[in-house]
Amino acid sequence: MKVTALETVRIAEFPNLLWTRVHTDEGAVGLGETFYGAGAAEAHIHETIAPLLLGEDPLLIGRHHPRLIGYLGFSGAGAEQRGRSAVDMALWDIWGKVTGQPVCQLLGGAVRDDIRVYNTCAGYRYVRETAGQGTRNFGIGDAGGPYEDLDGFLNAADELAWSLLEMGIDGMKIWPFDFAAERSGGRYISAGDLAEALVPVELVRRAVGDRMDVMVELHSLWDRPQAVRIVRALEPYRPFWVEDPVFMDHLASIDDVARASACPVAVGETRGGAADFRALLELGSLGQLIMDVAWCGGITEARKIAHMAEPWHLPVAFHDCTGPVTLAASTHLALASANCHVQEIVRAFYHGWYRELVTDLPPLRDGRITVSGAPGLGLELLPDRLGRDDCTIRRSA
Repeated sequence: MKVTALETVRIAEFPNLLWTRVHTDEGAVGLGETFYGAGAAEAHIHETIAPLLLGEDPLLIGRHHPRLIGYLGFSGAGAEQRGRSAVDMALWDIWGKVTGQPVCQLLGGAVRDDIRVYNTCAGYRYVRETAGQGTRNFGIGDAGGPYEDLDGFLNAADELAWSLLEMGIDGMKIWPFDFAAERSGGRYISAGDLAEALVPVELVRRAVGDRMDVMVELHSLWDRPQAVRIVRALEPYRPFWVEDPVFMDHLASIDDVARASACPVAVGETRGGAADFRALLELGSLGQLIMDVAWCGGITEARKIAHMAEPWHLPVAFHDCTGPVTLAASTHLALASANCHVQEIVRAFYHGWYRELVTDLPPLRDGRITVSGAPGLGLELLPDRLGRDDCTIRRSA
């Protein structure tokens, strides 16, 4: 079997998303995905990866993977890493299809039948149309259904918690501090803003007690002293973790924040590659590693990182606030990784626009997610999407 073509697919309605399809001479086509900077990742795929992969056996994933990054971009989650992630994902999809097995089986077999989820409380338009992270009012006002959860956590966090529990979901991630970071550039949080930001967390605890795990996302917006103030203020509310308290470019600051509070600190989704995560593990102070399969180097690299974290007795979780193919790949990894204990979802995406793009999604029921058992990743882009006027397909053959 040989690779005959690499395609990238972009849809103007979803400008942040880039899909990769790897074609073979035996008819199998693998699907991959990445997110943010779609044009830059697309360029890397066609200019660097395609010349290396065309004519090669797609099943030799371990041989190809180190070469797909090119000479530069091996650190962080830049365009090279994102392009490599999408292609690697597609190669695993091919392997599953030609062997008639789901990807989790190829990863050594599922260690569990399904896995608990937590809901990132975004709304339907969150990150769909802009590359910017959402802060206080981002994506509110254009509800596409009943799960406008960004507005929910800002204005009725107690009702939102009950709504999630009714679906069997007992974990929720919110970011009530972002408005204050906007005001000061993350350099100062007033006592009044700190109290206001704690209100959603307090509402959840008053309404449902400890039945709900609350993850607090800080989006890497704060300097070290303010991040320390925030994590210490959160201690009485027992967050499940506090995520990305400072910008992810200085390990000592991350370590200082993690050691300053009893709150578990979770980091990693914007990092890329096993070496980046090794440095995080060596801090010895983190409570959780998070990685994005579409940013860290694909399934191959994410699997290495998850295994590497086991001797540190550190749990891992896979990011999903990007696209449906990444959710599928993440679910396969989550089922096959012993030290993964929870999988992120965005119910507004899962029940909303994800279904506008792909043929199937990992089954989700009663707060737990699994895979269908279909070969490969178990989903394809909807054919009618590929024929739309706003769909652009670039091909290297």
